[in-house]
Amino acid sequence: MPRFVVLLRGVNVGKGNRVPMADFRAMLEEQGHTEVQTLLNSGNAVFSSKSRSPVRLAADVASALQARFGVATPVIVKTTAEFAAIVADNPMTPPEAEHPRFLVAFAMDQARLAELDALRPLLQPGERLAVTEHAAYLHCAGGLLESRAGEALLGKAGRGITTRNWGTTLKLASLLGVSA
Repeated sequence: MPRFVVLLRGVNVGKGNRVPMADFRAMLEEQGHTEVQTLLNSGNAVFSSKSRSPVRLAADVASALQARFGVATPVIVKTTAEFAAIVADNPMTPPEAEHPRFLVAFAMDQARLAELDALRPLLQPGERLAVTEHAAYLHCAGGLLESRAGEALLGKAGRGITTRNWGTTLKLASLLGVSA
C-alpha cells in the first residue's frame, strides 16, 4: 500500500488552529488510512493508504480537519517518492547544527514554489534560497527570527505552502523509510 506524508500549515502555534495529534491520528485512521504515525505537535503524519492521489488525499484531510476541529488550513500531501526527491534534491544540505535554521518549503504544486523566487531581494548576507521542482530551501544563517525572507515565507508569501526545518524533514523521511 502506498505511503504518504501529510503536513499541515500553522497548527498548534499560539491559541488558534488547535489540532491534538492523537485526535489527528484517529481522524486519519477513521478515513481508512493505516500505519498512521504523527511526529511532533505541529501537524505532521505519515500513513499508508489505498488512495494513490496526493491531491485527493489533501482535499479529504482538509475537509475532515474543517469538519472535526473547525480548522481551515493548507494541507500538503506527498508520496514517499516525492518526499525522497525533496530530501535527495536539496542543493545545500546543512550541517546538523544548522538544521533549525534551514527551512524546506512544501507545496502541492510547482507554481506555488516558483512564486518563492520573489523572496530573493529579501535575502540578507549569508542567507541562501534555492527553489527546485519539488521544494524550496531557505538557509537563514542568522536565525529565522532575524530573516526577512524567513519572515515572509512564514507569513503572507507562504500562503498555501508549509515549511519544516531540516531536522523535522529528516525525521519524516526516516518514518517513510527514506534515507538521507
